[in-house]
Amino acid sequence: MNFSLYIAKRYLLSKSKNNAVNIISYLALFGIFGTSLALFVVLSAFSGLKDFSLSFANKYDPDLKVLPVESKRLNVNKDIKDAILALEGVNQISSIIEEKTLLNYKDKNIPAILKSVDSNFVKVNNIKSSVFLGQWLNSNYPYQVVIGNGLSQKLSVGILDQSAFLNFIVPKPGKGQVVDPNDAFKKVNTFVRGIFGVSEEYNNTYVFGSLKLGRDLLGYEPNEYSAIEISINENANVPDLKTQIKNIFEQNVNVKTRIQLNDQLYKMLNTENLMVYLISTLVLIIALFNLIGSVIMAIIDKNDDIKTFSHLGAYKSQINTIFFFQGFLTTLIGSMLGIACGVVIVLLQLEYSLVNITTSLPYPVKLNFGNILIVLLTTILLGYVASKIASSRANNKLL
Repeated sequence: MNFSLYIAKRYLLSKSKNNAVNIISYLALFGIFGTSLALFVVLSAFSGLKDFSLSFANKYDPDLKVLPVESKRLNVNKDIKDAILALEGVNQISSIIEEKTLLNYKDKNIPAILKSVDSNFVKVNNIKSSVFLGQWLNSNYPYQVVIGNGLSQKLSVGILDQSAFLNFIVPKPGKGQVVDPNDAFKKVNTFVRGIFGVSEEYNNTYVFGSLKLGRDLLGYEPNEYSAIEISINENANVPDLKTQIKNIFEQNVNVKTRIQLNDQLYKMLNTENLMVYLISTLVLIIALFNLIGSVIMAIIDKNDDIKTFSHLGAYKSQINTIFFFQGFLTTLIGSMLGIACGVVIVLLQLEYSLVNITTSLPYPVKLNFGNILIVLLTTILLGYVASKIASSRANNKLL
């Protein structure tokens, strides 16, 4: 066994006669243990929150979405639909008309987004499973809609409430001065058929209706849509598929993946994760000052041993390495113990829901190897630097 490593292990496992040295050593070990534990638990919590936030996008956003580049309208005839469906990796497509509108119910008005969909929409989107009151759209009743829970509460509208219409209001296209304000807007009357609940953003934003409703309200022609939503299989080559879809259309189109549709959400979550990691790492750096202090105190405490080693022929570099190993081993043990305890805490949260956001919603956490590796590498790297600094300064001033 290496001489320096052997002596470092003996020093690490034995107690000093000086109680102050023991206390400082324990504080250094506990500081690394605590910060490693906290860093791992926080990263696991943010990984859980990230997955929880993205679960809504993964469930309710399409795999691919085709959007027009130069206008709001996408020309899609039967040949284009058949060509897209014939592509390898495409499972199903759905044509939609989507536009901002003003909802009016009795004396209440609120902005919303009307998403008019065809019968294939439920094959590319799971929103139908989120209808908890009433039913999903029926092609036999084109002027019945499915509204978000948040919108229904704000408007105080219920299922098939025939005491008043739920009105969709949009500005009429055109130019020039408007003489009568009533002529400036297009209005379509509907009833609520169902209410869905997904997330707060969806619930307060979306209303689903038939394509006929969207065409009547917005004046779209039979082959005109706002977008095409596409469901693909897991083994599909997405970059090639995007290129092939673009080549099918005569007009310029943009084909976006689910991640691109939620790029702001992904950027926000990644930024938050990075900031939490940096703040936790700063706390770890502060804790490592205890490690530097404990190594220097150990050198002072073992001054007689150092002289003995020198007389026996040990080089200064070997003596320096003894205390480097002592600091590095302290870091390694503290970080591994912290990660192990962190894994136990995360597993307990996953199994028993120790911490809850609400009475029915446990705080989301995720256990993955990536977080273990990040915490271990961070503590080892910073511990290496701290041990090197402490042992080198001691070598110059105290030996």
